[in-house]
Amino acid sequence: MRTPARRSMHLVLALGLLGGLVGAGAASPSPARPSPSVPSVDIVSVPLLAYYYIWFDTGSWDRAKSDVPTLGPYSSDDESVMRQHIKWAKAAGIDGFIVSWKNTAVLDRRLDTIIRVAADMDFKLEIIYEGLDFARAPLASTLVAEDLDFFIAHYAGKPVFNLFGKPLVIWSGTWEFSPADVAAVVSPRRDRLQILASERSVEGFARLAGAVDGNAYYWSSVNPDTSPNYGNKLISMAAAVHNAAGLWIAPAAPGFDARLLGGTTVVQREDGKMLEGQLATAAASFPDAIGLISWNEFSENSEVEPSRAYGDQSLKVLGAVRKTNYATLGDFDSSSPQGLDITAGLGRAIAIGVILGSVLAGMILSFQRRKRRR
Repeated sequence: MRTPARRSMHLVLALGLLGGLVGAGAASPSPARPSPSVPSVDIVSVPLLAYYYIWFDTGSWDRAKSDVPTLGPYSSDDESVMRQHIKWAKAAGIDGFIVSWKNTAVLDRRLDTIIRVAADMDFKLEIIYEGLDFARAPLASTLVAEDLDFFIAHYAGKPVFNLFGKPLVIWSGTWEFSPADVAAVVSPRRDRLQILASERSVEGFARLAGAVDGNAYYWSSVNPDTSPNYGNKLISMAAAVHNAAGLWIAPAAPGFDARLLGGTTVVQREDGKMLEGQLATAAASFPDAIGLISWNEFSENSEVEPSRAYGDQSLKVLGAVRKTNYATLGDFDSSSPQGLDITAGLGRAIAIGVILGSVLAGMILSFQRRKRRR
């Protein structure tokens, strides 16, 4: 849970980011996007959790994929693949996976396996419950409740789920459910689980604030250069969640391209600069954890897993930010990041305002919490 020491660290982080941005903002924008080293930026103590998908069969790689893993077209039943994933993730500073799950025989079998592997490797897990079907329609709320009861009965007692005390479940697609249905599902299960919404705005979270234990925003397709206010949006959502005494998981992604799924948005990786910038923006919202999108969502090209197109570029970025020794453990030839670029991927005209807003938000949140404790 959030502690005074962690809140102080976040304020120092934001002030460090502010100092770096003031220096960067004084210079004329350059297409080359220089990468100044900013030693005061430190997000090591913020839990970093990567969204992880266990839906792959060997035939999955023939559909809507423009990139494939370095490990080849694997099956999510392959325990050796899971072990390699966790080895890479830990070396890059990732603390755990947020595993995509609903109660099916195949996904239950694969969840059993990754629980066992994560326990062996001292790695944490959380769950993102897929509350929408393949056509993006909401499941029956009674089915959601039954699936969560299954999870409680079979998995909630496993130590791999104790990062936040009680196991954490993100309910994907809460925007398609009524507040009454969400409350009916969550309330009887709050003693065993922490259930987070997945709302995409302050207003969306506000309608569920009393019924859930926080919010995790899955924003994989944001382009900071065309949505320059996105940092302020994360800060506003964080304030709403924390004012409701909830957990806030902020999003960060290395890039996005879902054109093979019918989409049109493309967010370029910029040789790792996009991921650096999104991590800095996520950290500036004072999160309880950063939700890395994603370990292996190859259809949307948001993967950080080593791949044929990108090698281990993203893991080296993470290792540099998290101050790990990943560069000495990787098996790839790509060069290491040249320092953290805190302005990468941000609209430069508003970058300073984003961080100033984060500092102010942090001060206000700290003051409000002190008042509540009196």
